[in-house]
Amino acid sequence: MRIGHIPLENRLFVAPMAGVTDRPFRQLCKALGAGYAVSEMVTSRKDLWSSLKTSRRANHEGEPGPIAVQIAGTDAEMMADAARYNVERGAQIIDINMGCPAKKVCNKWAGSALMQNEKLAVEIAQAVVEACAPANVPVTLKMRTGWSDDHRNAEVLARAFEGVGIQMLTVHGRTREQGYKGFAEYDTIAAVKAAVRVPVVANGDITSPEKARDVLAYTGADAIMVGRAAQGRPWIFREIGHFLATGEHLAPPLVAELRRLLLDHLQDHYSLYGEGTGVRSARKHIAWYLRSLPGGEALRQHINTIEDCGVQWQAVADYLEQLATQMDRLPVAAAYGHAQPLEESAGQTA
Repeated sequence: MRIGHIPLENRLFVAPMAGVTDRPFRQLCKALGAGYAVSEMVTSRKDLWSSLKTSRRANHEGEPGPIAVQIAGTDAEMMADAARYNVERGAQIIDINMGCPAKKVCNKWAGSALMQNEKLAVEIAQAVVEACAPANVPVTLKMRTGWSDDHRNAEVLARAFEGVGIQMLTVHGRTREQGYKGFAEYDTIAAVKAAVRVPVVANGDITSPEKARDVLAYTGADAIMVGRAAQGRPWIFREIGHFLATGEHLAPPLVAELRRLLLDHLQDHYSLYGEGTGVRSARKHIAWYLRSLPGGEALRQHINTIEDCGVQWQAVADYLEQLATQMDRLPVAAAYGHAQPLEESAGQTA
């Protein structure tokens, strides 16, 4: 699969998630089978480009390519400037955010709120494409099925976006109104795929290898994008890849492997965020890894009281070392999520 002229390793993508898909997380997912990962959303506001938060989100040091940066905003000229700024700093692909349902984004008419203003949405897409063209940088776009159950316009917008040069479309199978509630529906994604020639990526509720297979078959999508199911389970990409290739499941990860992955992830996380921010922002990752593990909840509560990176790291190391004496591999319930069957979720909304 390719995005414009750029080849990808496979068709298993990591979804951009604010506060989650930073460089350490993206690198880990790529090492465990993801073929493509997009950065967290970066603002189009020039006054925030030099902020520590934005610089961390745009940090791609040592990350294998292609380097993809997602930008968000409501002004076509500002978005074009943001695209040029990130291309100058190494972005090989620019992704436009029209899928984020967060109120703090939508209240400013960015993210999925732009789907209510089709004219402006297309103007932004065209401006970003034109800004990236001199550097031969492809532009992609992520959106939802529509603003609400009564206003599903992803198919109409998809045709318009393709017309102004967008080279890949990702569709999350929920409306903005749903947020992350209810179930994703895939009929709209299938309609988008049938309507355009550029690659289409299906996103939403892909939590297992079987669900990945079924969504690909149902929608005809060229790729799938996994978001929340990869939190604390970055090996889901190799599980899906193996299942799609062989029809068989991989064994759950060894506890020893989880220990190595998590401890390395924490070290990389601390190096990016520093002591104070690092120890606090790592807590959610630790909680995701440890959910469903014996004694995991007690450790999570303890972790939340620790204010030192070294102490936090050691607590996790000791717990997993002890767990390895009790079991070789993760329990199946901890290694695999519980997916809703496609036949129950197709066509449903909240």
